[in-house]
Amino acid sequence: MIAKTAIVLSMVALASAGVVQLAGYGHEGVAYAPVAHYGGHEDHHVDYHAHPKYDYSYSVSDPHTGDHKTQHEARDGDVVKGEYSLLQPDGSFRKVTYTADDHNGFNAIVHNTAPHHEFH
Repeated sequence: MIAKTAIVLSMVALASAGVVQLAGYGHEGVAYAPVAHYGGHEDHHVDYHAHPKYDYSYSVSDPHTGDHKTQHEARDGDVVKGEYSLLQPDGSFRKVTYTADDHNGFNAIVHNTAPHHEFH
């Protein structure tokens, strides 16, 4: 009963917001056959065969938790190149450089440094 109530309330909220239009009600007043409605927004064409291309990076450096990592990746067509690095729990540092393409598949080179310990 709780699940049906949650569904009904969700559908009513979506209908009130203009996201869906309810086509009718079924057994026990449960809404059915929602019809997508986007309030006058025009449909736009999505080219699923477009040339894929992106470039992104991120990093985290949290001295409180000891979480230190970075990543960078770029894609141009079917070629992906990137690298990531992280400080591992034992104090060693790992850096992985990778490439991927249709001809060579996925290849990675992993470099690890010895653990770094600070003495107090």
